[in-house]
Amino acid sequence: MASKKNEDMYRCDCNVIHEEVIEKVGEHMPEDDTLMDLADAFKVFSDSTRLKILCALLQEEMCVCDISSLLGMSKSAVSHQLRTLKQTNLVKNRRSGKEVYYSIADKHVETIINNGMEHVLE
Repeated sequence: MASKKNEDMYRCDCNVIHEEVIEKVGEHMPEDDTLMDLADAFKVFSDSTRLKILCALLQEEMCVCDISSLLGMSKSAVSHQLRTLKQTNLVKNRRSGKEVYYSIADKHVETIINNGMEHVLE
């Protein structure tokens, strides 16, 4: 019975439409394309390996060899994840001779990770 009671707590039994609320909120709703892009960005954050890479890059610019050594992964696996992170503009890279160094693309990425970490540690 307890689970039925919990379900009832979330069910709305009214039929009143609050037009002023709908209008106010509707004016601020992002476009569907924007929400799809946001959902895609969050999908990238949903992989723990990519999060490990991002957390490492928050500390220091690193090359694939360094990241693979830190995480105990193959260079190929790290490169694959970096490609995904680069395609979604979460990391950037620069070439120095034969080496390619990766870093966080901008402060927004750091903010997202820090806010997420703060949330899960509450």
